[in-house]
Amino acid sequence: MYPRFVERRIREALADTRVVLICGPRQSGKTTLARRIANDIIPFITLDDAIALDAASTDPVGFVRGLDRAVIDEVQRAPGLILAIKNTVDADPRPGRFLLTGSADLMTLPRVADSLAGRMGIVRLLPLAQAELRGGTARPSFIDMAFEGEFRTPAAPMVGDELVETVLAGGYPEALTRSGWRRRQDWHLDYIEAIMQRDVRDIARIGQLAAMPRLLRVLAEYSGQLVNYSGFGAPLGMNHVTTRKYAGILENLFLVCTLSPWYTNTLKRLTRSPKLHFLDSGLLAALRGITPDRLRRDRTSLGPLLETFVLGELLKLAGWADDRYSFSHFRDKERNEVDIVIEDGMGRIVGVEVKASATVTSGDFSGLRRLAGAIGERFVLGLVLHDGERPVPFGECMIAMPVSALWS
Repeated sequence: MYPRFVERRIREALADTRVVLICGPRQSGKTTLARRIANDIIPFITLDDAIALDAASTDPVGFVRGLDRAVIDEVQRAPGLILAIKNTVDADPRPGRFLLTGSADLMTLPRVADSLAGRMGIVRLLPLAQAELRGGTARPSFIDMAFEGEFRTPAAPMVGDELVETVLAGGYPEALTRSGWRRRQDWHLDYIEAIMQRDVRDIARIGQLAAMPRLLRVLAEYSGQLVNYSGFGAPLGMNHVTTRKYAGILENLFLVCTLSPWYTNTLKRLTRSPKLHFLDSGLLAALRGITPDRLRRDRTSLGPLLETFVLGELLKLAGWADDRYSFSHFRDKERNEVDIVIEDGMGRIVGVEVKASATVTSGDFSGLRRLAGAIGERFVLGLVLHDGERPVPFGECMIAMPVSALWS
């Protein structure tokens, strides 16, 4: 069983919070982690069980009544439970009463957000990070180190074909048990089909369910680009309102995410559009039909995959860090851009560019320099993460780093 570094945060939250929610995509390991925490001491109930789901949906108050503590798995399948849980933890506000897991972002549902505001801690669990896959016991601190300006050269840097294979594999535990890229890609495509048939129905009533898989494939072609709902929907004959709604459902299911634009009043000519990303590079590769052979013939396809991979690793690192970090992107009207902008609780900034090449030049730092000039003293560091083996400085507060430094 792989270590999950967010487990510490979950146990801390259970010690002082009435309800704790572990949310993230299906097959990311939520149930396994929740079972480990329950440890046969706390009752474990999964709403993927038809009998339990029927009972929870028919009589949520009766379902919750009498439960001193419980783990309820896939709680989004019976949203009526939320109000019943709220009432029982108001009557008995001891911490650690309920540990919930959900494969949808429940906090986007107004009645859930209102009911459990101030009563629930939220911990997001994404697919496995590389540090977890490698079985380490120490939590990597790449983001913390970036804000301190301290780095180590990876002892065994991952480059070339090994890096490509890792990016194509992604982080879903079940997919990683498959032998070879073809079997892993089959798993990812079957996974998407299952989510479209079940989870979409659980969280939304939509009129064009058959359009959802096609929209997801269209979004895969635009991963890493600015959001344009009219453009996304045009190939499917969908207007921008419907496309935005359907893309929001896919985001609530943790398949895609959007990075908000970073802005400041000192720069007037900034792009205000968010940027679309997938949350797992293996899933993105499967949807785009990218194979190792294709990448050997044409490395240009690696760029969006590597950017997705890096963003996913950074989000996972932030998920178990002590500080809270926010993520955005930077782009001005002259197309100077920074792929990922990380801001800490004190307003300090680290910028990250991703490059699918072993070679880095001074020109690769142009967007980072533009961002640094706009921020001033709050700018801590500009990073270009690439297919390299060792850190290379490019002037004050600018450095090129191997991608594998993320988990070394």
